[in-house]
Amino acid sequence: MEVTAMHFRRKAAESLENAKLQHALKKMQSKFVDKRAAAITELPNFTEIRDAATDIRERVVNHLDSYLLRFEQEATARGAVVHWAEDIEEANRIVVEIAQRHGVRKVVKSKSMVTEECALNDYLASVGVEVLETDLGEYILQLAHEPPSHIVAPVVHKSKEEIADLFAEKHKRTRKTEITEMCREAREVLRPGFLSADMGISGANFIIAETGSVLIVTNEGNGRLTTTLPRVHVAITGIEKVVPTLEDASTLLRLLPRSATGQPITNYVSVLTGIRGQDESDGPEHFHIILLDNGRSRLLGTELQPMLRCIRCGACMNHCPVYQNIGGHAYGWVYPGPMGSVLTPSFVGLENAIDLPNASTFCGECAVVCPVKIPLPDLMRHLRHQQVVRHLRPWTERVALRLWSWAARHPAVYALLTRAAVRLLCLLGGKEKRLRHLPGASGWTKGRDMPAPAGRTFRELYQARRSL
Repeated sequence: MEVTAMHFRRKAAESLENAKLQHALKKMQSKFVDKRAAAITELPNFTEIRDAATDIRERVVNHLDSYLLRFEQEATARGAVVHWAEDIEEANRIVVEIAQRHGVRKVVKSKSMVTEECALNDYLASVGVEVLETDLGEYILQLAHEPPSHIVAPVVHKSKEEIADLFAEKHKRTRKTEITEMCREAREVLRPGFLSADMGISGANFIIAETGSVLIVTNEGNGRLTTTLPRVHVAITGIEKVVPTLEDASTLLRLLPRSATGQPITNYVSVLTGIRGQDESDGPEHFHIILLDNGRSRLLGTELQPMLRCIRCGACMNHCPVYQNIGGHAYGWVYPGPMGSVLTPSFVGLENAIDLPNASTFCGECAVVCPVKIPLPDLMRHLRHQQVVRHLRPWTERVALRLWSWAARHPAVYALLTRAAVRLLCLLGGKEKRLRHLPGASGWTKGRDMPAPAGRTFRELYQARRSL
């Protein structure tokens, strides 16, 4: 997927002006946020489970090498072939080599953000391999030639009417408006693809070290059809997705769907272990697992290491005021929202995603709802600091920050400046006590009024109260 994160400001402004997108985003807010809140209350020991899940993920990250080697050993013992890919070019090359070795002409895919990271569909198409997305949301986006805008609900930005128009245009059938009819039509189009495909490609929600298994959760049956019907199955996953045991995976599964969609569990949980046995009726004849690094190991031992605990539930973006107002496309790469504001600069370079760490109100809600307690605001704050240290921010901003820092470390100067500022802002607020335009800070007042300060600083008010 092409990186356009450097255009975040322009794309965010365009998103705010897009009436259809704004309507879709408002519907999403009540859908995911309210459902998660209700699902969490069903777990009386939610806090304990969250602590346990955090410990599991932290233990994995601290001993990532040993768990990955154990996974490779167990998966290989059960007939799978494990590949290691340092970057997306190597991952794509491995997939193409597997396809060519087995004479693959057609591929069916289930939803996988890592393959979006690799732009795998375009790569396979460039060598003459046909790719069919089978997750309904991803299939719609494939027809529309658009990237996902959400890691769990990739087509959340589109209305039912837009999808009806798209199906009528691409399927050359009578336009349908009922969701059940549209789903039936999609199934009729996709079903022959499962039966005719030579290879199935999936991601992995978790990979299990003790059994060498790949675990995927889906709400549609496409995941199982993709991984069991074609004679070749390729699972592509980031190296951080490993968990030690099936019991650890079950602990994380108690939080993943609840945090993502508010479901206690998804419709399908598939644990894929090895190749098809002689007495088994389904499963692949060849099972390849690609473990992708692509910058993940660079985070180990750094301030950003906690980001590797992420289980890709999307709760942070569902609750983020910035994402709720601009959607996912504005973030310019695979991962939107607060988790994307950390992952994208980490993977593609801070200089290529300069505004993402600043795309936050720092309300802290993303950290509050994260099921594995990733301190996302702290990580974004670290990236902001790196921007200043590496001189990636404008010199005016850096000078302003230095002046503020100096003043904050000299209480008398700070008190004098804040007294002058609040009195000036109080005067500018006029009789209405509202600030409608701030010179040099129009971004704050362009779309909203700000209440003017009362005219005295907090320190002055506190001292006045103490003297009563």
